Amino acid sequence: MKKIALASLLSLAAVSAFAQMSPVGLWKTIDDDTKKEKSLVRITESNGVFSGRIEKLLDPDTKQDAVCEKCSDDRKDKPVLGMTIMRGVKQNADDPAVYDAGHILDPNNGKTYRVRIKPVDGGKRLEMRGYIGPFYRTQVWQRIE
Repeated sequence: MKKIALASLLSLAAVSAFAQMSPVGLWKTIDDDTKKEKSLVRITESNGVFSGRIEKLLDPDTKQDAVCEKCSDDRKDKPVLGMTIMRGVKQNADDPAVYDAGHILDPNNGKTYRVRIKPVDGGKRLEMRGYIGPFYRTQVWQRIE
């Protein structure tokens, strides 16, 4: 009986650890240049496709009713708060610790970047890397939930 209980406990711990290595959850974005907290982004998954939406703006310099004036797609002149900034991200078949193939929008400049995300530090942090051609920029987001 003790062996069954121990096996169950270990299985539960493994499932919990795996869930934390998923990018699904609420993340605090940190600007890589200024190190300021910018927003809270909720990443969700539907049918193996991940997306991220801004739930809260944290930067006091950003107006709560800001719109994406520089966007050039369907998000142009739409409110930044509530905006889906990450689309089409999928788990990488060759490296299941990496999620890529989608795009992320920077609402400050309206530019869209190819994206690669990777949960690190036991899922407590998320390396968010945006690419344009061979150039990239990386931010590290912190898990809130």
